[in-house]
Amino acid sequence: MTDATRTGGCQCGAVRFRISGELGRPSICHCRMCQKQFGSFFGAFVTVPSAGVEWVHEEPSYFQSSVNIARGFCKRCGTPMTYKSPDALEISIGSFDDRSDLAPTHQVNYASRLPWVEKIFETPAHQNADYYARQEHIISFQHPDHETENWPEKGLKL
Repeated sequence: MTDATRTGGCQCGAVRFRISGELGRPSICHCRMCQKQFGSFFGAFVTVPSAGVEWVHEEPSYFQSSVNIARGFCKRCGTPMTYKSPDALEISIGSFDDRSDLAPTHQVNYASRLPWVEKIFETPAHQNADYYARQEHIISFQHPDHETENWPEKGLKL
């Protein structure tokens, strides 16, 4: 991992971070708590340097999901963002503005994975041209994948 400054944040832009220092291990976790945090098949995180994280706007809110683990999220838009243990802070890979070099290198709690998760990318790709044409006309209210000088507190709305 590079030690360049990295940025990212939630969907609405209320919780933004800037990280200086080398990132640690990118991984996916198959435990049930990560599945529930993301409402998905697994959680994807990368360990961040403990002294190198700056919360630019607001800090995440936390839910204490177990005796040792607190899970951070944006209280405004609900984006799942962090996994905090006594030993480390991990930030969700999807929260980074640039995720291109954060491919997971480890699977955690592999025995708890859903039995079909390894086969999901073998399913056929959706190829309906009309569907994709409609997608191009969607106006997103999400914060862009880069820092902004001014971003409305409640996001962009027309």
